[in-house]
Amino acid sequence: MEELQPLGMPAYTPVNAPVPEGEVVVERGSTAQQFGPKLNRTAADVVRFLLQQGEMVTATQSLSDDMMELFAAEVGAQLKMVDPGEEQEVQLRGRLGLDLVDDDEDYDSLPLRPPVITVMGHVDHGKTKLLDQIRNTNVVAGEAGGITQHIGAYQVEKGGQSITFIDTPGHEAFTAMRARGAEATDIVVLVVAADDGVMPQTLEAIQHARAAEVPIVVAINKIDRAEADPTRVMQQLSERGLIPEAWGGDTIMVEVSALQNFGVDDLLENLLVVSEVEDLRANATGRATGVVLESNLDIGRGPVATVLVQRGTLKVGDPVVAGAAWGKVRALIDDKGKQVKSVGPSTPVQILGLSEVAEAGDDFIVAPSEKVSREVAQTREHWQRQASLGSVPHIAAGGARLEDVFRHIQAGETATLNLILKADVTGSLEALTESLKKLERDDVKLNFVLRGVGGITKSDIQLAAASNATLIGFNVRPDRKVREISHHEGVEIRTYEIIYNVLEDIENAMLGLLAPEFEEVVTGEAEVREIFRVPKVGSIAGCYVLSGTITRNSKVRFLREGTIIWKGTVSSLRRFKDDAREVNTGYECGIGLSDFQDLKQGDTIETFEDREIPRT
Repeated sequence: MEELQPLGMPAYTPVNAPVPEGEVVVERGSTAQQFGPKLNRTAADVVRFLLQQGEMVTATQSLSDDMMELFAAEVGAQLKMVDPGEEQEVQLRGRLGLDLVDDDEDYDSLPLRPPVITVMGHVDHGKTKLLDQIRNTNVVAGEAGGITQHIGAYQVEKGGQSITFIDTPGHEAFTAMRARGAEATDIVVLVVAADDGVMPQTLEAIQHARAAEVPIVVAINKIDRAEADPTRVMQQLSERGLIPEAWGGDTIMVEVSALQNFGVDDLLENLLVVSEVEDLRANATGRATGVVLESNLDIGRGPVATVLVQRGTLKVGDPVVAGAAWGKVRALIDDKGKQVKSVGPSTPVQILGLSEVAEAGDDFIVAPSEKVSREVAQTREHWQRQASLGSVPHIAAGGARLEDVFRHIQAGETATLNLILKADVTGSLEALTESLKKLERDDVKLNFVLRGVGGITKSDIQLAAASNATLIGFNVRPDRKVREISHHEGVEIRTYEIIYNVLEDIENAMLGLLAPEFEEVVTGEAEVREIFRVPKVGSIAGCYVLSGTITRNSKVRFLREGTIIWKGTVSSLRRFKDDAREVNTGYECGIGLSDFQDLKQGDTIETFEDREIPRT
């Protein structure tokens, strides 16, 4: 039986013109107009062939990788697929001088630099607590569920020598962040709990360290516990190729108790010994280069990037470029929050002055001039935009909402779940994306309509409504006006502070197991208009109640431009000089918050309560 052709379209007949020999470099997302001539064919040839295969495309529509490879196989061509701008990136790096770094340097003549230590290990094995003892601060108290969710970098002094630490999150969702941390490190400290032993993420961390070809120093933590068994841990690690020095191997293992501050000095001394053996050096002169560890949008300061300088000296006023972000360094802030004029190799520092939020993992470099940094960043942005257009040629308006996913699966359909992800920092966004991708199945596809850093905005709601997407906020919240718009548009917003909960909800939706949940209902919203300092009490927020009712002892979120800064309770509530149980819309009041003093005019205090919402 003769195969039917689309109306008005003759059958595709192969053209006899020879195709180019060898690999033909083709950018992902190319249109038929761009792709055809590279194989000595016209756009019409490509469109006609694809229509015959049942793919309705136009000459100006981006083609998928599969479409291009199908056509190439038909005409007998070999393709090499590259991301848009990949070839141009080589030229851009040449303009920045990255291809000349260290080529003409005598390594042995360079000055020594501090070692960069990455702390890795299984979740809850005490990595952050160990760093607390090292730098005498408390990170754990501020982390949701006691889990480190962002990369932090800190520098400490030991015996007159500096040591830089990178603290990487321990949950498996942050594998990509841990891998990136290992690439920027000289020595890995593997933290293993003496009472728990080697766990899956312990093995993962060992793999990252070996891939980065860096030495491993083991900190056997929690030896103060009654059930601690350091010998068992050493045996387990020996089975994985990490033989303790005490057993004739070459892996240093130090017994510590982060809780009781035991063995920490011994650990630092061993790190300095390993550092000396590694003979770590870097050129401290010239234009700085390094890597972006983390970045976020800070209210009042704009885009902030935490970078690790790896070579040269970074100074205030330097023109810098990091991926598609560029700018002039307005300020450098060290790990203790102090402004500094310049920093050298192996030093972590925050940069203020970038044009936008940089991508974690990007290289940064001081450009020859501000003009070059701007042009390079703008060129990269153009190609990144082309790449995103190519990977998502159109928004699937028919995508299912989270609530409807199981219904589509039961009907035997493939459900496409459109998601818009907003997070407080790029590291969380990256980790959340990678984790969600792992949940994809044959019958459930995830389409990321938008991924961004910062609060949930009106434009996010409009895009979610247009694309039928579920909006997920991680450590960010919509304000009252945005909530009203989302309710009007019928857009589902889900906010989370711990990544487990995001994955659990998405997975349960796929399984049809979305049980009755507790919804956080906003009961009141007040704007901070004045700050009062009261002796022996601290800061009191002079507020105007914008909506609802503010009630004493109610749960509260403290928001700065839509980003959650703090959560706690309303510890005191006053109208003028009198204590009040509640204050309604349109009235002024004084609000005292439990354990929070960083108040600023314009901040939002949002009270809420949990109400059970049965599923339908």
